[in-house]
Amino acid sequence: MTEPTTLPPGVERNALCDTVRAHLARGGGVLLTGPQGIGRSTVVAQLTAELGAHGHQVLRCSPSPDEQDSPYLGLIDLLTGVRDDTLAALAAHERAVLEAALLRSGATGPVAGRDALVLRIAVRRVLALLGDAGPLLLVVDDAQWLDHPTAEILKYLARRADPGLSVLATLRTGDGSGPSSDGSVRELCGQPVRRVCVPPMTAHEVAELLERHDHPSWPRPLVARLHRASGGNPRTALELSSTLDERVRVEGADLPGSAEPLPVPDTLRRPVLDRLDTLPARARQTLVLAGAAVRPTVELMRRAGRHHVAADLDACVRGGIIRILSASDHGAIRFQDPLTPMVLQAETPYERLVDAHRALADASDDAVERAHHIAWLTAGPDPVVAARLSAAASAARRRGAPGTAARLGRLAAEYTPAGQEHADIDRRLTAAEDGIEAGDLGFARQLAHEALGDADRPADRVRAWNVVIDSCGQAMAEIADVFPEAVRDAAGDPGLLAQLHYRMSWREWMVGGSAPRAHGHAVRAAGLAARTGDRRTELMALTQQAALELFLGLPEAETTLASALAAPHDVHAMTHHNGPVHLKYRFHLVRDELDEARAELRTLVYRLRQRGSADSLSQCLIGLAQVEIQRGRCRPALTIARQSLRIVEEAGLSQGPAWYAVSLAETAGGSLSQALSAAEKARRHSEDDDDRLFLPRALHAEGRIRLFVGQSGQAAQLLRRTAELETAQGQRDPATRRWHADLAEALAADGAPDEAEAVITLARRQAERLGRAGVLATLDRAAAAVDVARSELPRAARRLENAAARLRATGYPLEEARTRVALGRVRRLLGDEAAARAAFSGALRTFTKADARPWAAMTRAERDRAQDGSACLPEGGSWSDHLTPTERSVVARVAQGATNREIAAGLVVSVKTVEAALTRAYRKLGAKSRVDITRMVMTRPTA
Repeated sequence: MTEPTTLPPGVERNALCDTVRAHLARGGGVLLTGPQGIGRSTVVAQLTAELGAHGHQVLRCSPSPDEQDSPYLGLIDLLTGVRDDTLAALAAHERAVLEAALLRSGATGPVAGRDALVLRIAVRRVLALLGDAGPLLLVVDDAQWLDHPTAEILKYLARRADPGLSVLATLRTGDGSGPSSDGSVRELCGQPVRRVCVPPMTAHEVAELLERHDHPSWPRPLVARLHRASGGNPRTALELSSTLDERVRVEGADLPGSAEPLPVPDTLRRPVLDRLDTLPARARQTLVLAGAAVRPTVELMRRAGRHHVAADLDACVRGGIIRILSASDHGAIRFQDPLTPMVLQAETPYERLVDAHRALADASDDAVERAHHIAWLTAGPDPVVAARLSAAASAARRRGAPGTAARLGRLAAEYTPAGQEHADIDRRLTAAEDGIEAGDLGFARQLAHEALGDADRPADRVRAWNVVIDSCGQAMAEIADVFPEAVRDAAGDPGLLAQLHYRMSWREWMVGGSAPRAHGHAVRAAGLAARTGDRRTELMALTQQAALELFLGLPEAETTLASALAAPHDVHAMTHHNGPVHLKYRFHLVRDELDEARAELRTLVYRLRQRGSADSLSQCLIGLAQVEIQRGRCRPALTIARQSLRIVEEAGLSQGPAWYAVSLAETAGGSLSQALSAAEKARRHSEDDDDRLFLPRALHAEGRIRLFVGQSGQAAQLLRRTAELETAQGQRDPATRRWHADLAEALAADGAPDEAEAVITLARRQAERLGRAGVLATLDRAAAAVDVARSELPRAARRLENAAARLRATGYPLEEARTRVALGRVRRLLGDEAAARAAFSGALRTFTKADARPWAAMTRAERDRAQDGSACLPEGGSWSDHLTPTERSVVARVAQGATNREIAAGLVVSVKTVEAALTRAYRKLGAKSRVDITRMVMTRPTA
């Protein structure tokens, strides 16, 4: 077997592993599929390591092609670790037959006839014996090569569906290398079977992979090309990068230009050529034409002179080289392997490539397609070609393809003849602005700086500075020196100053940390833009003004937003994440109108998926994930948050906001350890960018998690910092950033009830002035935590009953359930066990319906806690008195329902350390189970 490629722990792999684990836990079988090199074996290794750490026994075999005809070799591998004393429990004849198959005795010859049935029964009994010690997982990696006798035994086991036994099989797809079909391999897995395809890696994951394997730090556009050429296959990406490194380092070659093909090593080129060599000559010629096209279709091939295109393409489809999409996609042709067109181009004589591009240029009725081929055929600057490329860029922009528009716009500038400097600069800046929309920020910055080197007109220079500013994303602290130069270049022009004041407003809020100063810049920008007729800048500035007025708790915020939403509209502003339509959802949120907020965001996301910038789409998905969490839909929220992260990773955008969304979604419906990791990443990204606008949100996310797992001191510290930053910025509406109740609860748990009460009093005054019902309800829950800290339990119970009812009325199911958990704890402290269990059961129903897994686990442990007093606290009061700091941290997390692995990740220690600390804590506390631990912590707080 080839050693599996080590993959970075990307979000796609985490989601895939979550899916597989969940299905195996329900007793089903999983078939993991994907092409060679995609990382199936690595995913299996990660899964088996995690399951093994949680008590699963794992039996594994990894057959290879030359072992396919060796009977029972797969069974020998699976049972190689089974000891002879386990076999001794079998009947004599069963043991003899099994030992013969396993080559553990002197018996020779095949197992056949009645003995074949005896062997199946013997294997089943051995697995049952092993299963007595815990759940059992059979892993068959590369099942397409499994020998037939072993496969028949596994199918026999799968049909019986023994409890505690599950099967994870992998199947190589896409190259026709294995004799076993998907259907026959599925029969190895117990019902129900879930087929899961290992996804290609993202461009960001490819970059991490190359860095992990000590490859050069290629420029981002080149990494993007490696990603596209490899199709996201990690092994292919590594081989392409190694060949490129050798070409550059050893042979002294330059990096390939955007129009030059990447060098393909013979190990990758040879299989492609072998498939191409099976084609008839005419079909291969048609394939060359398809490989030269930007968007190849059956109709384009026919118009380009391929009269037998149907038969030619049919041969290519049967050879597994291409696939043809449905008629709704205009018969689009797609290559199964992205390397095929690259190899074709390298192997085709130049004259035939010229003929192909000329035929496609004549045949195409698409401006983008035609311009591409004309540019390929043209050597040197040409005003006609430059104009065609510019028109093609406009066409690509209209159809929602900013990346294509940016590439064509840059080509248009390169083909612009000397003496047309203004046209050249305009085309470069237009391409740079398209690059911003496409998320290719490095490309945009490069073109902007090129333009600054040549531009002398104020409008061109300010336009270039705007690109530089916009391309920095959240990291506006890095461009402090840009604004003075840009203002000088504006030369007092009010229209240019309007654009700059709008961007200065963002810098004052993000870097300066002052909403009032930012508001002043936004007001000035809107006024200047209105005076000069720049409606786009006016709308964006009005939106920023409205957002700041909302944050500052100013009553004119609604009127300002209405002005931004009024006609005449601007398409760019209306679909931008900093535009008025996006802001409208936030106004719905502060009014507790969750369904309306979701509807606004879903409409905007749909538009942005059709045509829009990567940044805007990512930001809208972040907002949508938060709304879904508040509505109690945790699984969709987790999916949406991960989509947002993928987008920013692909585009090279600032990742702090996306990691923040992932943290919220993981906290609600995923894993608390992964939630904490995501929150820490969000904080680090925001600190690196000096982004004071998003940093408080990242701190809030991390503080909430630490509050939930019992780290009240650390939670209070983080949430205090959140409050300091938000208050310094000028926040006066607690519904815009809902950290106040969490801070108060953390302070109350950390022994500072007076400070908690002060936080609640101030926030309640602001919320009552603005009519924020949802905020007031959560503040009631926080006030109950203060009552508990002061031992005023009946009052706390009344507050919590009232808060739960108000949260139900305002439509926050998770917050309501969280409040009922707190109510259950208080009822238990009051000695009303029936009322406590009723509160926990109600919360559990809500959490289960919402798929809020961490909360459901914690609540279930509280509800089912033993009442017989089997565990006794040491004399002296608190459960924590006789524990070490590590033991106290572990016990607190156990009480919150965390697993040993989650505790280890949160404390940054090994699982063995957690297990040892928990064993000592059991002994000191006299506890017999995790339920006992939970009861102690909840009934006897720390001193």
